[in-house]
Amino acid sequence: RKPSGDPGCCRRRQNPLMAKTVNAAPPRTLIIFSRYPEPGQTKTRLIPALGARGAAQLHQQMAELMIQTARSLSLTVSLDIQVWFTGGTLAQMQTWLGSHLTYFTQQGATLGDRLQAALAQVFGALPNPFDTQDQEKTTRGLCPSVVIIGTDCPHITPEILQTAFAWLQDRPSCDVVLGPAADGGYYLIGLKQFIPELFCGISWSSDRVLQETLTIAQDLQLTVAQLPILTDIDRPEDLASLPLSLQSFQTGEKSP
Repeated sequence: RKPSGDPGCCRRRQNPLMAKTVNAAPPRTLIIFSRYPEPGQTKTRLIPALGARGAAQLHQQMAELMIQTARSLSLTVSLDIQVWFTGGTLAQMQTWLGSHLTYFTQQGATLGDRLQAALAQVFGALPNPFDTQDQEKTTRGLCPSVVIIGTDCPHITPEILQTAFAWLQDRPSCDVVLGPAADGGYYLIGLKQFIPELFCGISWSSDRVLQETLTIAQDLQLTVAQLPILTDIDRPEDLASLPLSLQSFQTGEKSP
């Protein structure tokens, strides 16, 4: 079975909200999924340990760290950084993270729906290496690559992101890049074509996400490269894995 390129289980929808219009995205696109840090609405599983305000503050700092990581990579390679957000408004996101970034609202009921909507829109603006009309661009090394991350894994480095893009662009046999998370999910997924099947029928927010994704990839005869296993910060027991710059949240007093 080969990728169809048709979402099937999720309709493609155009996103009505953009900070700026992108007519021709660079070959490398980094999508960062995030949420506006409103207390009580973000990192809710950490509220018992940190309080609503503390959980929101930790999310805010992890998101800012991920933007900093993305900017560091953009100093060495051509990179389009896009923030796909939920909660808050465009103005609030721009005030928080800066107006120089490109913003989109997340769309869809499930994480799979939202990932599909983002990828469908981004790949629609990129050259398609599997389309004969774009083959000349591909032979010149312009094969598009799209990587999606969240803001829950503060251990992602510019080097890890660079490795993901390099595998997609320099290894013709590599179809998918995954960053396995210690909890059984994944902190990163990278593609060079839109493969909606990878996001259908997944038990999101469970310890089966990675294995179910790998099974689908195997059924589709896709070649998957895996990055090092890292820890997402989702639950109180994950706080011990925070990097030193964020560990004040582990031992600090709980905020109301």
